[in-house]
Amino acid sequence: MSDMPIPVFDGHNDTLLRLAARAVQDPAAAFAGQSGTGHIDLPRARAGGFVGGLFAAFPPPVRMPSMEGSMRGASYDMPFPDLLALEAAQESVFGMFAVLLRLERAFPDDLAVCRSVADIRTAVAAGRLAAVMHMEGAEAIDPGLATLDVLHAAGLRSLGLVWSRPNIFAHGVPFRFPSSPDTGDGLTDRGVELVRACNARRIVVDLSHLNEKGFWDVARLTTAPLVASHSNVHALCPSARNLTDRQLDAIKESRGLVGLNFATCFLRPDGAMRADTDLDLMVRHIDALVETLGEDGVGFGSDFDGAVVPAGIGDVAGLPHLVARLRTAGYGDALVAKICAENWLSVLERSWA
Repeated sequence: MSDMPIPVFDGHNDTLLRLAARAVQDPAAAFAGQSGTGHIDLPRARAGGFVGGLFAAFPPPVRMPSMEGSMRGASYDMPFPDLLALEAAQESVFGMFAVLLRLERAFPDDLAVCRSVADIRTAVAAGRLAAVMHMEGAEAIDPGLATLDVLHAAGLRSLGLVWSRPNIFAHGVPFRFPSSPDTGDGLTDRGVELVRACNARRIVVDLSHLNEKGFWDVARLTTAPLVASHSNVHALCPSARNLTDRQLDAIKESRGLVGLNFATCFLRPDGAMRADTDLDLMVRHIDALVETLGEDGVGFGSDFDGAVVPAGIGDVAGLPHLVARLRTAGYGDALVAKICAENWLSVLERSWA
């Protein structure tokens, strides 16, 4: 067996949020690995076999609650952050995508912004990280959807309608445990228009963070596979953010995909945000996802740089530890390769065609 790590194409990270922070004076230097902070940089990506993924632009709330400190009890229900104004959201999202485009210019041999699966495969073959523009929460999109066209032209290929707060398009789930994902109203009329516009432009509509009524609204409307980029199994961890058996059945029927979220609060039966979380819990979620969705419907959606992940992984360089645990659990090389990368490329190809 080769000592080279298995290639991983990951469905969700918040690295752009970290690199765009005011405290990061030089995003290019940080991405080159000079700071050693966060979960993803070039040296650690190489070490872990990380070949690319969906890089999220996430307009954060003005006051971000301390999630690690708040999500340790037997139950919790964090209030929704305030709705973000369009101008503030656009400034945030444009700033993060500008960081990505500047990284592409700074590291032309190491990173490429990809707009098709052919682009991804070409980048990976050339040894470049394949970065796909994703937006987590549609607050930066105006009611007339002009921003959607501009972002699509720039490279946006995946869009989460919400991030755990309501906006003019839909309603998200709160960080609540234990809880059903059925927490309120679904899509608004503008949300219906946005889903149809995404279908027309071949932009993936990401279901993670959307509440259950919104999920079913999208399922009725969309012409594309159902994709939840970073969500887990509600039967194993009853967080509002996780997917019920019925939702998983619908994703399977659409030939869609779920990316395993590494955030410990969505893995653990007690819903706690704690790094001392055994990797066997991740395997249990993957077992359940494979059982319901089949071998072609499961990938990774790490939430690197956006969550507390198990200490046994630590950061992107630790991905081989999860791969090793899957092999110990009886996963063969062909299925491991699907889960690590090929399933994501397959569902993106079906969604973008």
